[in-house]
Amino acid sequence: MRGLLLFIFSLLPFVLFADNGNGELFDELKTEFSKKHAYDKKKEEQIQVIKTTLRQLPASDLNGQFEVCNKLYDEYKSYQYDSAYVYANKLLSLSQSLHDKSKEDFSKIKMGFILLSSGMFKETFESMRGINVKSLESSVKMEYYSITMRAYYDLATYNNDKHYTPVYTSLANKYIDSAIALSKPGSYDNLYLSGYKKYKNGLNDSAATIFYQLLKSKKLTEHQDAIVESTLSNVYQSMSQPDKSIALLIRATISDIRSSTKETIALFWLAEILYKKGDIKNAYVALEHALDDAEFYGARQRKTQIGSLLPMVASEKLLFIEREERLYIRSLSMITALAVAVVVISVLLYKRNKKLKAKERVIERVNEKLIEGTKIKEDYIGYFFNVISGYILQLERIKRSVDTKLPAKRYEDIQLMANNINIKKERETLFNTFDQVFLKIFPNFVEEFNTLFKKENQIWPKEHEVLTTDLRIFALMRMGITDTETIAKILEYSEKTIYVYKMRIKAKALIHGDEFDQRIMAIKAVDTGAKN
Repeated sequence: MRGLLLFIFSLLPFVLFADNGNGELFDELKTEFSKKHAYDKKKEEQIQVIKTTLRQLPASDLNGQFEVCNKLYDEYKSYQYDSAYVYANKLLSLSQSLHDKSKEDFSKIKMGFILLSSGMFKETFESMRGINVKSLESSVKMEYYSITMRAYYDLATYNNDKHYTPVYTSLANKYIDSAIALSKPGSYDNLYLSGYKKYKNGLNDSAATIFYQLLKSKKLTEHQDAIVESTLSNVYQSMSQPDKSIALLIRATISDIRSSTKETIALFWLAEILYKKGDIKNAYVALEHALDDAEFYGARQRKTQIGSLLPMVASEKLLFIEREERLYIRSLSMITALAVAVVVISVLLYKRNKKLKAKERVIERVNEKLIEGTKIKEDYIGYFFNVISGYILQLERIKRSVDTKLPAKRYEDIQLMANNINIKKERETLFNTFDQVFLKIFPNFVEEFNTLFKKENQIWPKEHEVLTTDLRIFALMRMGITDTETIAKILEYSEKTIYVYKMRIKAKALIHGDEFDQRIMAIKAVDTGAKN
């Protein structure tokens, strides 16, 4: 019996991340997801300390302000685009007030980096136009070459055109060569840029050797670790070794979380690979976190990439959930049958009071569900009979009127009668009636639904509304209508629109994934205790 129970429970898919040979890494990633707010809080505290220093500087100390603003820019550049943009502009303004061309060029380079991070190629090149490269210090010059190189490589990948891509790749190679020449031999910049050039030009084995050398040095920051690991994952992806690529992307994501890096693509790449491998559930979780990071940072290009993949993954996830539910029901049936057998045998052999009480509690819960289901069926059967009867009477009146007017050739009257049928009003009446009946059965639905959101994200009907469209979608789900196509037909929307509604709402919730759906389905109907 114990062996049978273990077998049944092994069928239940309750693990967040499937074990594809990276089980321990996935467990570590789950732990780090739960710590994101703590890392971000520490980051904000560091930023506030620097801001306090800036406020304490005298207005006349422009050089001091420039140095502190540069520190704030460094804190924000991979954390939040809008704030980084503000301080890059501040650097530019201060350099112009100081009439310092070298500082102005330095500021343009900083602006170029965050524009590129947000996917704005044209603006990146415009920002760095007019920079006197020859007058820059070596470290700043190398940064200029590195950003320009990355812009051309990214542009080549983005265009993916047989005519333009080779041109952009060639330009990127020239800039990366200049950056490598300025870097110190054996340094992080020197090794990473050398490996990156080899990867971009198809020399995967050589690139992998260099990146492993960097990782083994154990001298990298969390942010540098994430960059090297995510780039190396691309190398293995090009070599058709997805399992190694997944492991590196998990490590890169962990490093990004620990360094509060929101300008990241590692998590999106991880979701893509998991989706291609058929691991839909984990791909969806990864995409949700990737979307959170992209929205927090303000990365337009990243949000577009995620937005193109999310509907496909969401659709596959719905199919996966349906299969999972069928498996769950079969497993639950086996467990229920086994539990009943255990209870019967226990009652017959031992007559233990404790097991009798347990059985009574099970029966009581089943009765509550049956009563609730009966109540829903009764109310909605009555509702549909009333609605259908009303429409039959209306059709009968129209038919009698048409039968009267046709022999008399009163076609204009028939047309006028047809024009008086207001489909929009009828649909609004239908929705209003549904809302009224639904809230009669689930009077606390709106209040309990809004407990799943922060106050500013809660959804409350206006004075003239019963339920909003957002609430009506989840009301239909609570009624057991979980198929997106069916919901779309009922509400006269496209399936894509319903997906967007659901994803947008879930993204703002305090809880995510399956737990959100479970909480919706846990909202109880009218209290049936008084009837027992």
